[in-house]
Amino acid sequence: MGEFDLIRRFFQRPAAAGVEVGVGDDCAVLVPTPGARWLVSSDMLVEGRHFLSTVDPARLGHKALAVNLSDLAACGATPRGFTLALALPRVDEAWLAAFARGLWALADASAIPLIGGDTTQGPLNLCITVFGEAPPGQALLRSGARAGDEVWVSGELGDARLALEVFRGTVSLPGEAFEQVRRAMELPTPRLALGQALRGIATAALDISDGLLGDLGHLLAASGVGATLDVDAMPRSAVLAQQPAALQRTCLLAGGDDYELVFTAPPGARLPDVGVPLTRIGRIEAEPGLRVVDARGEPVEHGLRSFDHFKT
Repeated sequence: MGEFDLIRRFFQRPAAAGVEVGVGDDCAVLVPTPGARWLVSSDMLVEGRHFLSTVDPARLGHKALAVNLSDLAACGATPRGFTLALALPRVDEAWLAAFARGLWALADASAIPLIGGDTTQGPLNLCITVFGEAPPGQALLRSGARAGDEVWVSGELGDARLALEVFRGTVSLPGEAFEQVRRAMELPTPRLALGQALRGIATAALDISDGLLGDLGHLLAASGVGATLDVDAMPRSAVLAQQPAALQRTCLLAGGDDYELVFTAPPGARLPDVGVPLTRIGRIEAEPGLRVVDARGEPVEHGLRSFDHFKT
């Protein structure tokens, strides 16, 4: 099977609403909503760095798109289209069919069409670029947090890191518990509805991809503020709650791969109900820095840092 046969078989569909020209030409042609602002983001997934070679290709298709949609969610954007650049060591039709199935399932559920991309031969590598839009002045950014705001997080944290520790052999879990945390690692849910509902309510937001400490640190730096977090208030699954306290804190604070939203809002703000649990985990303060305390308000010394591609 050649490159263009591969594209036609697995990745070409009729143009969707808002797409004048999609897959199959030198460029896609999109029809923007009058007055809206474009929001664009790219994420790359590299075998051995971001995913294991043994991952189910359908789950990989889901995750490749999910991590990009999570960036749109963090900015309160409505998805409009995405491109896929795919490097493959060889043409494996069964692998491609499963990968495309997972990709299309999330794309259809999120109402985002594939509008173009590229394929080539090489080490397995996936790069997706997403395009979204938001009304003028309503995109959620990292730079709006103010002293006195509360810090909130969606969903639960830490299960993806716990799954990674199982793969590393440092933790053992029974089958059902392992499958639960593995799903969190391999099938994250982009919080698109929440991000859009937070427009005009949240003062700042971002998604948790590299770990809460590092990602929230980016928000604090952009906003010129500090924060205190209560590690005991952080939402976690029953599986993670059964682990030793030190491991729980590692997973919660520096785990990464959660793809939940962390955002700030003024006290008393009426937060949206979109079926996603929201938990208050801290407060924004004028003093720079990120401090972690326990439920009693006692400082927690942790020595943790978030994931960095160029640090080990």
